[in-house]
Amino acid sequence: MILKYILVLCVFLYLLLLSISSFAQNNLAKATFAGGCFWCMESPFEKMEGVISVVSGYTGGHKEDPSYKEVSAGVTGHMEAVQILYDPSKITFSELLNVFWRQIDPTDPGGQFVDRGSQYGTAIFYHNEEQRILAEKSKEELAKSGIYEKPIVTKSIKSSKFYEAEDYHQDYHKKNPIRYKYYRFNSGRDQYLKKIWKDKMKNESSKNRHQRYKKLSKDELSQKLTPLQYEVTQRNSTERPFVNAYWNNKTDGIYVDIVSGEPLFISLDKYDSGTGWPSFTKPLEPDHIIEVEDRSLLMKRTEVKSKYADSHLGHVFQDGPEPTGLRYCINSAALRFISKKDLEKEGYNEYKNLLK
Repeated sequence: MILKYILVLCVFLYLLLLSISSFAQNNLAKATFAGGCFWCMESPFEKMEGVISVVSGYTGGHKEDPSYKEVSAGVTGHMEAVQILYDPSKITFSELLNVFWRQIDPTDPGGQFVDRGSQYGTAIFYHNEEQRILAEKSKEELAKSGIYEKPIVTKSIKSSKFYEAEDYHQDYHKKNPIRYKYYRFNSGRDQYLKKIWKDKMKNESSKNRHQRYKKLSKDELSQKLTPLQYEVTQRNSTERPFVNAYWNNKTDGIYVDIVSGEPLFISLDKYDSGTGWPSFTKPLEPDHIIEVEDRSLLMKRTEVKSKYADSHLGHVFQDGPEPTGLRYCINSAALRFISKKDLEKEGYNEYKNLLK
């Protein structure tokens, strides 16, 4: 009798697992992209959270069950492509599109990089109307971005049967890392992508900084700052030496603008100048520092201000130690210190590796 109940329970659990597996499969989606050599198109997507699998194969042509030799000869109408199985609850098709565009030259009608012929062209094979609309919108936005001088020729094509490539092509970058790296370098793909996207990334970074680090109104400053912080940052006052927060601080971390939070200095460049104020040999982010001539107090000095908040920070003098010979003499009241252990929590994790 007990064996009967155990058998029934096992069958029930087996059917339950099948049902769960079927439900999970039904909630997954496919995306198919052609971007030239499929060896180079697998790894960028495999790294993404929510991607279940990436398979190399052939699609878009007329020949059934084509071989690599046939496709590469350009006689099948097929293109080398990758098909991605992903979980839409964790990653969107738009996010996949963003990665796709950054792997290819969408202005090349004759192939991709060293691989020539229509079999190495670029295309987005959409699986439903929503993907088609998103693909077209993404392409329009890219065309308007000004990144490319030539028109974008990547096509949006309704998906058709996808034929998996031979086993030795799957995960080629893992199975043959040396050959893969040699091919990829000599294809010119990475050199092109670095050139195209370098300025774009720089502009995006600058835009993000402008959005993140803002100058506050007088009312906002009055509410945010202490009287001393306001006097120093807004009225160019100088705090007293040796009785300020950071003159003798030896903890690892970074110093950010008290108003905007823009990163300014790092503990690695801090030293004891004997003046009683925090002193640094150089800025952590030179782009965040503005230097202006200061003729107050009947002398010529160089004032140091923050770029985004326009806060008065202090002055820079040419009597510092090597290698710069500079002394950035900064008011503690203009700074907020973030220790190494708090960088990730505070949103400055990008600087953590500098303090290892």
